[in-house]
Amino acid sequence: MTKITVHTLVKNEARFVWFAVMSVIEHVDKILLWDTGSTDETVDIIKEIIKADNGKKVDFRVVGEVDPEGFTKIRQQMLDATKTDWFIVVDGDEIWWQDSIRNLVSVIQKKGDRIESIVVPTINLIGDVFHFQDPQAGQYELAGRKGHLALRGVNRLIPGLKSERPHGKWGWTDGDGRMIQDRDKGKILFVDAPYLHATHLPRAGDRIKESDVPKRVKKLKYEVGVPFPKDFYYPEVFFKPRPKIVPSPWVVPEASYWLRAYIETPIKRLKRRFLKGGVGY
Repeated sequence: MTKITVHTLVKNEARFVWFAVMSVIEHVDKILLWDTGSTDETVDIIKEIIKADNGKKVDFRVVGEVDPEGFTKIRQQMLDATKTDWFIVVDGDEIWWQDSIRNLVSVIQKKGDRIESIVVPTINLIGDVFHFQDPQAGQYELAGRKGHLALRGVNRLIPGLKSERPHGKWGWTDGDGRMIQDRDKGKILFVDAPYLHATHLPRAGDRIKESDVPKRVKKLKYEVGVPFPKDFYYPEVFFKPRPKIVPSPWVVPEASYWLRAYIETPIKRLKRRFLKGGVGY
């Protein structure tokens, strides 16, 4: 049985970190949950996760604030601390369905000795958890596909595997300096195991302003998303009993958000259509 480690590197992710970690914890063997200088409620929430875990799976460390190059070094330290053959990257804003994480783990168990990495689709939330970004807006090209995608499963035994390049251009490379997604195309696998990605939503807790988190302002999008259908099946973890300190995911933006979103959305649509090769709504 192939064992699996999760890499979760966070800073000021109080709104979703509990949901992210608790959505996968039952399906993996170890979680490296490292904090890079949170000033909101993130660390307090992580302590609640540790309490629920009873010290079985979670390796929690406060590694201190890092710059873009430091981010790369911390990712390498996480890799060095990984003893399992496979690891899955689960950021603090990524919430998995149980079927999705089961599917991903199952593929690793069945094919992990023949493949090197796994790409999955993401559903990017916009505005709140009730709306998502149109899939046609996705521009990542991985595993022969284009869209909202993320490389999330990695075989640690890739020769020379290491963390390279500053945050923003960061990725995993092999001993020859190639990004692992550019290696043998037959060893990178697309698995239809989506997760909810809250990267464009406010993610910090109430103790600080979202604008106080470096680079977070660029990720926060003012956009009119596509509403989920009324019978949409949300990740199960949203309905689990949670500690009082964990914020509700069912919050909606203030009216000022929607006003700005309605102004900016047509501009974004035009840019996608004419500046990105005809991609649009």
